[in-house]
Amino acid sequence: MDLFIPTYFPEILHFAVMIRSKAPVMEVCDNYQKQTLRSRTYITHAQGKLGLFVPVKHQKTGLRQKFEEVRTEDSFSWASNHWKSIQTAYRTSPFFEFYEDDLADLFMRDDLNLQHHNLRVIERIMALMEVDFHYTTTEKYQAEFRGQDYRHLSESKYNLRPEFPGYTQVFGTHHGFLSNCSILDALFNLGPQTSTYLKTIPMHAITG
Repeated sequence: MDLFIPTYFPEILHFAVMIRSKAPVMEVCDNYQKQTLRSRTYITHAQGKLGLFVPVKHQKTGLRQKFEEVRTEDSFSWASNHWKSIQTAYRTSPFFEFYEDDLADLFMRDDLNLQHHNLRVIERIMALMEVDFHYTTTEKYQAEFRGQDYRHLSESKYNLRPEFPGYTQVFGTHHGFLSNCSILDALFNLGPQTSTYLKTIPMHAITG
């Protein structure tokens, strides 16, 4: 079994590990950790990497908050702002129009259960890549997991080895190849070849 934390439009390496897993398990019983990829992702943009940050409602008691209880802020339109940034960054990419209608509804609500939304995002992306992906969820938190523990992939950041393979990006001529952005970057640039590309990423690229 392989243990993962569901993050917000996970990074390419995160997906590369998940699609190889024969028994993926999603951690749903842990405490919420701030400043991790649970609530952020990075896309390529004219100025380089652009962070998309999900605002969340925090408990006022000072107590630790369970990830499964975290809700997103609804006082402003952060989701539609994310979608507009994605449209601006990728409207000229080869496959944006191909996937646009299948992704737009993920940005239509601001008040969300973050964990549930992240799981929905992963399910949607796997479906668009035509990957047969079935996972189970944890029933309790385990500090030590009896399997392969990939929870560190939710941290921002861990190092990538040089052999992380490149591909053509929209703004590649401006700032070179930017590795390991959101899976959206690969999907919009590679389209149906995304899952094939993910399988070329060596597992030892993970150094977390």
